[in-house]
Amino acid sequence: MKQLLEIAGFVALVQGAAGLLQAFTDLRWGLVQKLGFLDGYEIYASVALLVLSFALFAAAENRKPG
Repeated sequence: MKQLLEIAGFVALVQGAAGLLQAFTDLRWGLVQKLGFLDGYEIYASVALLVLSFALFAAAENRKPG
């Protein structure tokens, strides 16, 4: 379970960072920009993904291995 939380946290971290990078540059990759219902809210969604990633990492730290 700990590894699953870490993997989910890493994916959320990468997607959040990619969304913020896309908002401030012309780099076009990541999940946030491809979802149509987030149109206009890409920065908020990216920040939410970053916060979620830190919460997942904290939850993974509190889990026992195994």
